[in-house]
Amino acid sequence: MLAFRTAAQVSMTVQLPPAGVLQKAQLWNIVLVSASDAPRNVKITLRLMDAQTNQPVLTGITRTIIMNKGAKQLRIGDVMPVQYEYLSAAIDRSVNGMLPAGSYVACYSLMVINDKDGNQPGEDCIPFAVEPVSPPLLNTPANESVLESRLPQFTWLPPAPLNMFNDLNYEMTLVEVRPGQSAIEAIQTNIPVYRAPRLRNMFVNYPAGAVALDTARQYAWTVVARNGSLFAAQTEVWTFRIKGVHKPLNGRNGAYVELRKELDGTVISCSSLHCEYNNETADSTVRYEVIALENNNDVVSTGTLAIKRGANKLDVPLKKGLDEGKSYLFRLRNTRNEYWQVKFIYTRED
Repeated sequence: MLAFRTAAQVSMTVQLPPAGVLQKAQLWNIVLVSASDAPRNVKITLRLMDAQTNQPVLTGITRTIIMNKGAKQLRIGDVMPVQYEYLSAAIDRSVNGMLPAGSYVACYSLMVINDKDGNQPGEDCIPFAVEPVSPPLLNTPANESVLESRLPQFTWLPPAPLNMFNDLNYEMTLVEVRPGQSAIEAIQTNIPVYRAPRLRNMFVNYPAGAVALDTARQYAWTVVARNGSLFAAQTEVWTFRIKGVHKPLNGRNGAYVELRKELDGTVISCSSLHCEYNNETADSTVRYEVIALENNNDVVSTGTLAIKRGANKLDVPLKKGLDEGKSYLFRLRNTRNEYWQVKFIYTRED
């Protein structure tokens, strides 16, 4: 992006990229052209503003520059020392410091010292944006995935380079995608199901107290990176669904669900738990625990079961105090320190 200003036969062209990573020193990439036969003494002033608020964040004025007839390409060494006034803590004070991500307007003035004609200029202003080389990237859950948990964890990767941020924070937004909508349209227009602003960590655990996610609906999510309150970059928009609950299994009809070391998509509904465990050790007893998945993974029940070597059909009484319709994890641990487990949704007996 170029700006042009003429003052007393001296013209100025500012060379700023419209977007990308920018060092503070690059603000002084300027070409001066003098049409005067006599040397001219000039100074350049800069006023850098936040494009969203129009508030100045930095001002600067160069030393006196001697211009002979012709063109001169200026670099930071040609204008130093620059007298800066820092009006925002976000601006790096080092000479070659990087400007923080955000949208800016840079306004320049060219002053000719002792100009007898009195043709002192106004300001020329150039809008530009400082953007990361790489925006933040969504990580999990994968795009278009089908999730088993109604309380998923969302993770992402940071933008780069990190040293262009001095107050990096994130805002994660989750919306429902209505029939006929694209994921991007849903993010732009729909009221969020859940929003988490000012995040310092690169993950969010969907809270149990938030709106319950429905197995019949599709959801879209995205993450915006900010430097303080300034928009920096945004991820893509990904979607996911929640897997439906399996048909209830219970011991009253002779059906037992098999415990597994690795959790799969099996979720059962039950008022008392009937499960099958293959004991490959010499254990005669085994400890178990029941974990509330929708209440910070609190352990709500523990106990001991008698077992024998080989296949065991276990009838586990579920103690009172479990909440109907809530998700839990039953797991036992053997002497090999192996966990064998199954998820279930608690239902009261008819």
